[in-house]
Amino acid sequence: MEPLLNADLHCHSVVSDGTLTPEALAQRAKANGVQLWALTDHDEVGGQDRAMAAAKALGMKYLTGVEISITFAGKTVHIVGLGFDHHNEALVQGLRNTRGGRGERAKEMSAGLAKVGIHGAYEGALKYVGNPELISRTHFARFLVESGVCKDTSEVFRKYLTDNKPGFVPHRWASLENAVKWITGAGGIAVIAHPARYGFTANEEFALITEFINHGGRGIEVITGSHSSADALQYAETALEFNLAASRGSDFHSPDESHTDLGTLPWLPGQLTPVWDLLSDRIQ
Repeated sequence: MEPLLNADLHCHSVVSDGTLTPEALAQRAKANGVQLWALTDHDEVGGQDRAMAAAKALGMKYLTGVEISITFAGKTVHIVGLGFDHHNEALVQGLRNTRGGRGERAKEMSAGLAKVGIHGAYEGALKYVGNPELISRTHFARFLVESGVCKDTSEVFRKYLTDNKPGFVPHRWASLENAVKWITGAGGIAVIAHPARYGFTANEEFALITEFINHGGRGIEVITGSHSSADALQYAETALEFNLAASRGSDFHSPDESHTDLGTLPWLPGQLTPVWDLLSDRIQ
């Protein structure tokens, strides 16, 4: 049997803030040579049955996935869950509670943008939302591009919707402990997503990783769309130092917005334990 290398275990569909359906994502992954795939929508497992069925129809291996938003050291951090029972009651209810704050936050974001002369942003953002419970900054960004306020989404996040900029509203997400417990309680493995993105100090990052491990977390993304090759080297060392399994995922959202397409990432460094090796009994 060929070694399983092309795993893409981080991407988003219209069920959260991606632009493609689970079925279209599965086809794109397969066309790009992905051998093992996971759909990891934000705080939502509503697309899992569709993704699983689509992967099966294409003869592609599948792991259930989710990306849970948590607050740690005053910042939003993402924890990916893989290989869990997506019908687990505690997980489903916990995610529902986490999503609950998004609607109110979106209205506050819209009010903030109105103060700088950008009106109708909430209604405009809703046009891009497949699931109104999951309205997010990404949907506002698409509205701001479409309406000509900014030329692309990266300009949006330079000028709006981020800390100390118009339209930014912080949200208190789940705790690290809860996110890891929901995932592991449902039989899955918890993974710290794109660790280089958070801008933590060395002490803060050490605190995140040690607390994550203490709660039962076992993985870290080493190869991901937003990591440079230097980041990948750094977090390969982190994985070895803390005895964490390594994950690989593009974080693909959209053909028009994402830097890294499904299945096109560099390989995981050979000395690491791939997270999918710990999940061999959960692969569908």
